[in-house]
Amino acid sequence: MFLKHPAEDEKVRALYQSDLKEDGFIMNLTRLWAWHPELTEAFMQARMMIPASNVFSKRELAVMVCSMARTLGDSYCALAWGKRLADASSQETAAAVLTTGDFPVLSPRETALAHWTRQIVKDPNATTHADVDKLRDAGLSEREIFDATVFIALRLAFSTVNDALGVHPDPQVAEQAPAVVRKAVSFGRQPAPASQT
Repeated sequence: MFLKHPAEDEKVRALYQSDLKEDGFIMNLTRLWAWHPELTEAFMQARMMIPASNVFSKRELAVMVCSMARTLGDSYCALAWGKRLADASSQETAAAVLTTGDFPVLSPRETALAHWTRQIVKDPNATTHADVDKLRDAGLSEREIFDATVFIALRLAFSTVNDALGVHPDPQVAEQAPAVVRKAVSFGRQPAPASQT
């Protein structure tokens, strides 16, 4: 990344220990967000509220994040969430969402969420009432439309910080993704060599 690693104190070490406990390694993005542990904790709590509400399935969440990552060109989230989408559906589904604008493998609801996500990332000011009607037609409630939009916006903010400050995907994240997902992620920053993590 473009910033140096922060000096370790109790709060920084707590972030690192959380990664080690959950993933077995300290993620590159954690080293960046460790510059402001209090902000990181508050942001992560906000970011997790919608997934924790169980309004959207794991597959729907993964469709939205993969659509966001593909449109933005964020390889880190594409690899991490491409694996999640592959686990929740199939490797072919994950590759399709990460490479094309056509989603024959998705349900109408998932397709609407994928298109809405891409519109938000490309130009939120270009969305129309008709675009929101398409979400309603796919069966989303007003609250679900709001929650999906907030979820996408928070994910977009997270990816923007990581991408702007030069965070490369961890080699472990790339290795855990299926080969078809790794092949689909031909955009963004390449995974960091293992020696640099």
